[in-house]
Amino acid sequence: MAFVKIDIKDLKMNPFVAIGKEWMLITAGDENQVNTMTASWGGMGVLWNKDVVTAYIRPQRYTKEFVDSQDCFSLSFFDGYKKELSLLGTVSGRDQNKIEDVDFHITYLDNVPTFQEAKLVFIVEKLYADTIKPECFIDHTIDEQCYPQKDYHIMYIAKIKSVYVQE
Repeated sequence: MAFVKIDIKDLKMNPFVAIGKEWMLITAGDENQVNTMTASWGGMGVLWNKDVVTAYIRPQRYTKEFVDSQDCFSLSFFDGYKKELSLLGTVSGRDQNKIEDVDFHITYLDNVPTFQEAKLVFIVEKLYADTIKPECFIDHTIDEQCYPQKDYHIMYIAKIKSVYVQE
């Protein structure tokens, strides 16, 4: 199997299912070191006349260092692999080689790391980042429920540069 670049207008996915139920991997790095994390929060749409995604990363996540050090990162979607995605979301790459532990294989699309096992990959370029601010919650129960440790996510807005599917 090989990845094929498609036009975003030909994309057939439900982001509510793909992100919220099936999950995705946020991956960044270079040829020397790569890290990834599972995410079930995110969004897709149009902002500033660009096709964009939003990704959310807590400040203590190791993957944040990789995303911050690169201009681009990938969002990868899978058919199945729930056990592997669960492990990639709970184990830190600081502590062990979790990518090797789940037997995923790194590949590069547009010089950005992703995985051969993915069915769909977005290569995205960062445009904006900001920390979720507690004083901005209108519904204060979200702050109480989602941020008991006060470890507010960094929100990244990124332009979709390219979309790949497995052929």
